[in-house]
Amino acid sequence: MQRSLYLTYSAGFLALLASLTVAGGDAKELTKTPAKTFAATQTYQIAGLKQPAEILVDQWGVPHIYAANQDDAFFVQGFNAARDRLFQIDLWRRRGLGQLAQVFGPAYVQQDRATRLFLYRSDMQREWRSYGPHAEQVATAFVAGINAYVAYVEAHPDKLPFEFKRLGYAPAKWQAEDVVRIRSHGLTRNLQSEVARANVVCKSDLKSDEIRIGLTPQWQTALPEGLDPCLPKDLLKVFQLATQGVKITKDSLQAAQGNTDAVMIAAAEDPEEITEGSNNWVISPSKSATGRAIMANDPHRAYSTPSLRYIVHVNAPGLDVIGAGEPALPGISIGHNGSVAFGLTIFNIDQEDLYVYQLNPEHEGQYKYQGNWEPFKIIKEQIDVKGEAPVSVDLTFSRHGPVIFVEPGKNRAFAVRSGWLQPGMSPYFGSIAYMRAKTFAEFKNSLLHWGAPTENQVYADTKGNIGWVPGGLAPIRPNWDGLLPVPGDGRYEWAGFWSGDQLPSSYNPKQGWFASANQMNLPPGYPYRERKLGFEWTNNARFTRISEVLSALDKVSLEDSMRLQNDDLSIPARRLVALLKPLSSSDAQTQAALNLLAGWDAIERADSAQAALFEVWLSRHLGKDFKAAVLSPAAADAMGAPDTAVLLDTLEHPEARFGQDAVQKRNRVLLASLTAAYAEMEKLQGSDPTQWQWGKLHHNLMEHPLAAAADEATREKLNVGSMSTHGGAYSPNQSTYRSSDFQQTNGPSFRVVVDVGNWDNSRAVNSPGQSGDPDSPHYRDLADKWLKGEYFPLLYSRAAVEKATVERIRLQPLN
Repeated sequence: MQRSLYLTYSAGFLALLASLTVAGGDAKELTKTPAKTFAATQTYQIAGLKQPAEILVDQWGVPHIYAANQDDAFFVQGFNAARDRLFQIDLWRRRGLGQLAQVFGPAYVQQDRATRLFLYRSDMQREWRSYGPHAEQVATAFVAGINAYVAYVEAHPDKLPFEFKRLGYAPAKWQAEDVVRIRSHGLTRNLQSEVARANVVCKSDLKSDEIRIGLTPQWQTALPEGLDPCLPKDLLKVFQLATQGVKITKDSLQAAQGNTDAVMIAAAEDPEEITEGSNNWVISPSKSATGRAIMANDPHRAYSTPSLRYIVHVNAPGLDVIGAGEPALPGISIGHNGSVAFGLTIFNIDQEDLYVYQLNPEHEGQYKYQGNWEPFKIIKEQIDVKGEAPVSVDLTFSRHGPVIFVEPGKNRAFAVRSGWLQPGMSPYFGSIAYMRAKTFAEFKNSLLHWGAPTENQVYADTKGNIGWVPGGLAPIRPNWDGLLPVPGDGRYEWAGFWSGDQLPSSYNPKQGWFASANQMNLPPGYPYRERKLGFEWTNNARFTRISEVLSALDKVSLEDSMRLQNDDLSIPARRLVALLKPLSSSDAQTQAALNLLAGWDAIERADSAQAALFEVWLSRHLGKDFKAAVLSPAAADAMGAPDTAVLLDTLEHPEARFGQDAVQKRNRVLLASLTAAYAEMEKLQGSDPTQWQWGKLHHNLMEHPLAAAADEATREKLNVGSMSTHGGAYSPNQSTYRSSDFQQTNGPSFRVVVDVGNWDNSRAVNSPGQSGDPDSPHYRDLADKWLKGEYFPLLYSRAAVEKATVERIRLQPLN
């Protein structure tokens, strides 16, 4: 069917209201309904829409979609996603499908090839069935809406987002399969850690690797029989290319065929500085100040402009959901549906393995499997290249997955087995099932077959029930633990997957609340030695702080939850300062450092001199000196920063690793590294510590993918920041940063606190703003709120939405 649109516009008065909400502010002020505004009205006539629909955009940029049926609702959601985020979702699609070189040139051929290795290539009907009975129908309607807007900008070139004009190409049309075939933007684990562990073993031993990352629950791994742990240096480059975002620079756009340096450099970031995290919790009515359940969630992901997530409200008969999701996907993954609220964090199931093959020296293209030579499967594809002839590439697969490296000198090849390649593993798409749940039983059942990413889902409903349901495809490894690469000769095979009901869960816990922050949260008695879900979990500091705050409160209010999401207290800082308390030094500089940290409350405010000294100490000095004290030089050189949890535990109990005179050796490490950090702070911010501030170092820059290729004036328009920021990597308000320049790499750009049952009283923020259009008032209007820990009302009722509407978009079917 031909898809075309016509637009009429009636000028209206756009009256933006003053900020309403501040975390911890007056509750009555927070819940005020905005005064009626005059809304600008646009009317589109759209082929493919069955009945009239509306999008009401509120003063915070949240679109509220009202449709007469669910097909139209998802159609309009796709149309709206393209209206507000067209360049972003088009770029995500091109990256995921391996079609970057077509519009950016030859520098992107290798990234396209790498990404295509990880596309879903199996039976599509099995894939659609994995998500429930309506998955294909939902995706089809959603992409039809995207395509309808693409058709509109084709007919109205002046409405084409400026990025396309600047780069000289047009947005692509989508197919429903595009939504689910793309897997490489998801979060599976632990391939990079397997390689890092093998590198430590190659240069030292497994015991040394315990400093790099501690294993929980208690576990000791072993080197798989027949594995040579000394792996090629560039082994992971293809995997990194396949999974990284798009880096557009002047050099990459001008590079000749074969010159991929401008693209490859993006893979050089330290994985320990970009670790993803999240917090969520649910509060039962007995523990809640409102007398109703509360759900809070602040997922921690990479910062960018536009934001990774997009808040939307989708309303149709039988469906009324609001919250955040990926803008390129239908539905929402975090929010509520008028009956239940739900939020997610990462639950660390290991879904990846690296297989090492012996190659046949007599016959190219064969690897040994169960004593026989087995041929690799080769798929030949063409990659279209802007300005040049298409490039033919070979995509090589073993029985386990894509081959990412061949080492001819040693006759070895390496392939990745990933949950990505299984049906039902499209990241977050499975939320179209659980977002419809009305009871805990329905919610839990919808997550039994959840694939990716692996999640802690929390639940709260209007009847006062709360719960926790982890989900994720969990491989069964009968004879190994997944912590090191394994020979691909047939001895190490997945034996299916643990079923969803073999994962732990919780319903109405006695304490009246449940929280997760990526910590190891397998309950006591869980058969982890048999099921071996994973042994590499995120530092438990955020959960420890969340737990102590929630436990100390008799009743938990929405304001308490907002304050806790923005909490900057660092548990590691508190523990390290306690170790320094009894120490003194005859060296004036060392004693000055001790004096500065003495009595510090461990809260990392932007204006804090103590926070500045502490973070420079922790990230640039303490870890390095600690490794030198407890490891051989070879082992220390083989790893990056030590696991902070292991570092803290060892410093508090030094006997296990420091040997004879352990306390004195520990104290020397503390004092020497602290002195070096103090000296560096003097170089960074001067000799007067009263003038030091953490925010002068720690900053957030939300970068647009095109910014590095733009002139300075355009770059300032595209990027949001730089902003001085507070917090640290281990506070609930996670503020992980690059140690090279202290730029924040990831954290909670989206926050939500849901008042379950009193829905209009819920709060949210999405930094830097909702829109992907730099000329939109909603492009950066929420960045200041986010930085200050402020929120806006996440309105749900039609009456409240109408009062806050500043733009009304009417959609009419085109007959």
